[in-house]
Amino acid sequence: MTELRVVTQVEARLDWTYGAAPPRVRALYEQAKQLQWNASTAVDWSIEVPFGEALPPEGAAGLRQFEGSPLARFGRPAWDRFRWEFHSWLASQFAHGEQGAVVASARLAEVLPTAEAKFFAASQVADEARHVEAFSRYVREKMPEPYPIAAPLAAMLRDLLSDARWDMTALGLQIVLEGLAMAALRLANSTLHDDLIRDITRLAARDEARHIAFGIVSLRERCPQLTADERREREDVVLQSAGLMRDWFLLADVWERVGISRAEGVAFATADETMVSYRQAVFGRAAAALTRIGLMSDRLAAGLADLRLLRP
Repeated sequence: MTELRVVTQVEARLDWTYGAAPPRVRALYEQAKQLQWNASTAVDWSIEVPFGEALPPEGAAGLRQFEGSPLARFGRPAWDRFRWEFHSWLASQFAHGEQGAVVASARLAEVLPTAEAKFFAASQVADEARHVEAFSRYVREKMPEPYPIAAPLAAMLRDLLSDARWDMTALGLQIVLEGLAMAALRLANSTLHDDLIRDITRLAARDEARHIAFGIVSLRERCPQLTADERREREDVVLQSAGLMRDWFLLADVWERVGISRAEGVAFATADETMVSYRQAVFGRAAAALTRIGLMSDRLAAGLADLRLLRP
């Protein structure tokens, strides 16, 4: 897939009642103005990335995971290759997902009901563009063979951009997608393997925390106003996105690149407790935000537990 097109009819809204947004929205916008960074100069692009070199041992848990994996029959170097390919895959998906966030946050600037909320959404467009710039430059210049967008991520973005309602866009972007991105960025210190990408993820994570906070402020007032049918519809959207996220992190494309069949690799990733724990950690930020906005019902929690995305 080289491009994604989604046609949606959107109602643009302009609001002349300035100053109507909650103080927290104005504070987040002030933060956004103060914490801008330049992707060209804020990180050291001269850092060399030793792609493919032997990696430090992961300890007993990492050894057990390797020994139980389909890669064990090829020897320890195959595990290092898998870890580097996961590194390349994750950096590539960051670039692709952040481009989706550029478009979705631009949508929010168009449809959000207050002027101050639009200000923040406009600042988020700039944030997301900077993230795409940094991650795409990283994979283009530092990775030998970047990955295309994974099919589940493309499906998530298509669903996100297909609904014109502002609260559905905010739910899909600020709570689910940004929650996943925030957690994956925070985990990058232990899953990625060079100082350059760690610097990029640290800066991007700082922005994503602000975006999630805005989503919580915006939706915390909206959720109590929902009818039972509207709430159920939003729960279904979250469950569909969560299922796609689970499939996304089964790493089908990575297994194929390291010489393991997609079916065998996905079966291992589905059952392996370390990978289950990683997916739970990645979804944890979104789960916490869903609770804070008042959408985490017993029904939704049960569905997420069935997907093994909530910690027991």
